[in-house]
Amino acid sequence: MTLGVSLLVAACATPGAGLPPIPQTAESSTTYKLGSGDQVRVTVFNDPRLTGEFRVSDSGVIALPLVGAIPVSGRTTAEAERAIERALRSRNLFNDPSAAVEIIEYRPVFVLGMVERGGQTPYQPGMTVLSAVATMGGFNYRAITDYVSITRLDENGVPQEYRGERDSLLRPGDVITVFERRF
Repeated sequence: MTLGVSLLVAACATPGAGLPPIPQTAESSTTYKLGSGDQVRVTVFNDPRLTGEFRVSDSGVIALPLVGAIPVSGRTTAEAERAIERALRSRNLFNDPSAAVEIIEYRPVFVLGMVERGGQTPYQPGMTVLSAVATMGGFNYRAITDYVSITRLDENGVPQEYRGERDSLLRPGDVITVFERRF
């Protein structure tokens, strides 16, 4: 009984001990969903006036010249292409439009806590906790280096906090908190 209480107290004293592990999914770039802050290059074939770079707004849309606002948040690049083509067709700008959407800049990842320089860093596909921390100058001498907290928005846009390991894969918009060691 005393051992059980001691372990419970020790677990409570360890920062992040009660967090659920981060779900690891096999996401590829084709399943990446666009979100607010992503920058995309839209190419509309045969019309350079509609081709350009656009940032997804806070409301989840991109504003194309002559077309207006097109909702893209929560869509893959292929789904965004189809939405743009439908908008071009519905406005009678093209009979058979063809559009391409390419992500040129992802939403950043934020790193807080016991790192040399906290802040935001550009997301790169395949980025792990360790690579994000490395871009912030690495762990400082007071950091717990084995695990971190990762706050991520769920499918409904609600932030969820998880326990992540050094090799946990990140997503754009994740917030990493590096905990402080207790000496």
